[in-house]
Amino acid sequence: MRIACPFCGDREISEFVCRGEIAGDLYLRANPAGLLSEHWYHSEGCRNWLIVTRDTRTHEISSTVFAR
Repeated sequence: MRIACPFCGDREISEFVCRGEIAGDLYLRANPAGLLSEHWYHSEGCRNWLIVTRDTRTHEISSTVFAR
């Protein structure tokens, strides 16, 4: 799987660390079937936090933007 970093371009998922869903509690996560926005950190590249919107059923990434 590849993630399109807005700064670095397409990169392998192994370059990123997933923090989890946005607004999800540590122990009580919604785990919806469908679109989910997650925080990802580009640890092996530009070291920016990203918001990745991903379909949990297919793992298809629909958008990637810088977190603010």
